[in-house]
Amino acid sequence: MNKLIKQVVAMLGLVAMSQLAFAGDAKNGESLSTACAACHGADGNSPAPNFPKLAGLGEKYLLKQLLDIQSGARAVPEMAGQLDGMSAQDLADMAAYFNGAAIQLSGSKKDAEVQLNSGAKVNSLALGARTYRAGNMETNVPACLGCHSPGGTGNDPAGYPRLGGQHAAYIEKQLKDFRAGNRTNDGDNKIMRDVAAQLSDAEISALANFIAGLHP
Repeated sequence: MNKLIKQVVAMLGLVAMSQLAFAGDAKNGESLSTACAACHGADGNSPAPNFPKLAGLGEKYLLKQLLDIQSGARAVPEMAGQLDGMSAQDLADMAAYFNGAAIQLSGSKKDAEVQLNSGAKVNSLALGARTYRAGNMETNVPACLGCHSPGGTGNDPAGYPRLGGQHAAYIEKQLKDFRAGNRTNDGDNKIMRDVAAQLSDAEISALANFIAGLHP
């Protein structure tokens, strides 16, 4: 078993890891999240593909991202100053609110094609489904469903976000940012950076296309 797949297996053993340090109050989180509606939608369903949908992503994951953005561990220029002055409890309340909202699923582009490094063109949805469900043993890429579930619903106790229904453009950007080292808040094990480093542009595009339409 190669190193990367061993890392993923080890991370799956952390499902019983410590729970959120703060119990979020969704009602208070709704009042704190008013300003978020401009980019992320009133209910966390962003209408713009460059802004992520926050609805139902997972409370633990959402809180980590808010804390990381506030501290600067995750650089998001559009969020500069947005969380200044908020307490950890405030952020936990916001995470609880957005996690309790229902995500509106995005559609996948079933007829799209992507070009492999060999020059061959393949169906994007088929390549995305294969990579998500089985990975790519030739390049040591593990299956995405191991952490994010077969239906793309994620694993909230472990802090793995829901992916199904997210904007394809946003998913593609995050994978490329992990690959380029522009996003580094995936922990000391660097799971997402190590996975993304082995993905081609075609695989990233195909994964984003498939995941956008994925639902249980």
